[in-house]
Amino acid sequence: MRSLIRRPRNQASDPAPSRWSWRMQRLMLTPAFRLTLRAGLPMALAFGAGTAWLADETNRQMVRDTVFEARASFEARPEFMVHLMAVDGAADTLVEEIREVVPQDFPVSSFDLDLPAIRAAISGLSPVKSATVRIRPGGVLQVDVEPRRPVVIWRTPDGLALIDVTGAHVAHIPKRMARPDLPLIAGEGADQNVKEALSLYRAAAPLGGRLRGIVRMGDRRWDVVLDRDQRILLPEEGAVEALDRVIAMDSAQDVLARDIRRIDLRLGTRPTVQMTDYATGEWWEIRQVSGQ
Repeated sequence: MRSLIRRPRNQASDPAPSRWSWRMQRLMLTPAFRLTLRAGLPMALAFGAGTAWLADETNRQMVRDTVFEARASFEARPEFMVHLMAVDGAADTLVEEIREVVPQDFPVSSFDLDLPAIRAAISGLSPVKSATVRIRPGGVLQVDVEPRRPVVIWRTPDGLALIDVTGAHVAHIPKRMARPDLPLIAGEGADQNVKEALSLYRAAAPLGGRLRGIVRMGDRRWDVVLDRDQRILLPEEGAVEALDRVIAMDSAQDVLARDIRRIDLRLGTRPTVQMTDYATGEWWEIRQVSGQ
């Protein structure tokens, strides 16, 4: 049955927007959506175009070459160039050693200098205690060195060496008289006990020029060597105190001025004295004559 209500043919269409049009209008009112259209979409298109262009190896190599040339041109500017190296705080011989371990051709860009590696190479030299490296205004590679200070001469099978208070090697010397101001030590392990050796030298100061050196015996204890082939054998513990007792006896009774080869203090409760062969022979003759 047909409806009796008919729509007039000349009636106007509904002015309300369609569902999809309404949704689009609502999206355009959203700030995030507008930002995506204005910034996100162009960026995505640009990124896609750049990716497609860089997919070609020729284009990538061209970019690398351009960056390398720009960097090289920037690093080679005059204000970044280093023209020479200056070393302060070191003797001439040490300066020569430093220049040998840092074989740098100048001028060179400061960007090409590995300052930590240069500092490590210089600090690795035996005579160097510490070093600082910096680039000074004016294109100067500044090296400030604190050298090791030798305190004793260590006699080894390989010759004479200057060492500091920590036992670190400083330099070799050809003969003893090259450094007459420094005391002489010898023996295995003597370089690891420099502080104790210096204490013994200070205690032995009253012996004056009679003191020839101090020898480390078996890396356990010390012998004090005097002229006339005399020795004072010190114990492992309390060596300085034992030496003080010997010096006190010598001051009171001139013990070391007699025909004695060595004084053995290794047994603190029973010190012994060994006479020279001549004194021993004289003593036996006296006993024979006296009939004792």
